[in-house]
Amino acid sequence: MKIASKQAAQPEVFEISELIAAYNVVGNSQHVLPRVSVVIPAYNEARNLQHVLPLLPTWVHEVILVNNHSTDDTIEVACKLLPTIRIINTEHGRGKGIALQAGFAAVTGDIIVMMDADGSSDPRELPRFIQALLTGAYLAKGSRFIGDGGSSDITQLRRLGSQGLIWITNRLFGLHFTDMFCGLNAFWRESLNFFEIDCKGFEIEAQLHLRICKANLEIVEVSSYEHARIHGTSNFRTFHDGWRVLKMIVKEWANGRAVVRTAKMGRSYQQENSVWDGLTITEQFGAVQ
Repeated sequence: MKIASKQAAQPEVFEISELIAAYNVVGNSQHVLPRVSVVIPAYNEARNLQHVLPLLPTWVHEVILVNNHSTDDTIEVACKLLPTIRIINTEHGRGKGIALQAGFAAVTGDIIVMMDADGSSDPRELPRFIQALLTGAYLAKGSRFIGDGGSSDITQLRRLGSQGLIWITNRLFGLHFTDMFCGLNAFWRESLNFFEIDCKGFEIEAQLHLRICKANLEIVEVSSYEHARIHGTSNFRTFHDGWRVLKMIVKEWANGRAVVRTAKMGRSYQQENSVWDGLTITEQFGAVQ
């Protein structure tokens, strides 16, 4: 049984000029908008791509679809819908984490946006995530549980499981996360210089959040609406993948290290008073429905 939730409204629309203005406000002298790379892992999502790719903003620098051993027409449909799309095929193993690692390694932009191919992530929310990064954050993580965020896809069991895992994480790390499993996230590519992503499955979002946190990089939450999968069934297995996430959380807490080097990254466009204190998310952006 699905959790009852309100109907998602249309996302706020931001003109590119507004994003540039936000970028200029925080002191970038060059006044150049960073290049945005969108990475989309896909496994047999041919029927869903028409609800995703045409909605991507035209100012996106590149779209990379990571084909995770699909057996349908995912590649053909993607190329037809977006002729400029880059296709990356995973070679070793299969899983969301493996696919996203391949996509991250291939990007040429300054900002990486990761989103799902099943129609649950709304590309029209991207401007709000980019705006959060331009005002000083290193990671803008989606949350279905703040503001007007929500979900028309999450079940009661998955909601309880998510809340339990988030509670454990907050207790172990002294955080105030409201969500760790939203498929829409954006972060600066240079952040990957300070930690590694090495998980194989659906724990990829949680591992990314924790390692950015442990690298002392600022995180903000952006409310996001998760739509129901349009076609097909989810590959997420509640108990199996939930257990993988829990083991990853405990491992990250126990090893205490995920940083390659001291992560003090000065950028001319970061707010001077924007500091990650290791305890709280410093800001929560409002609704993007």
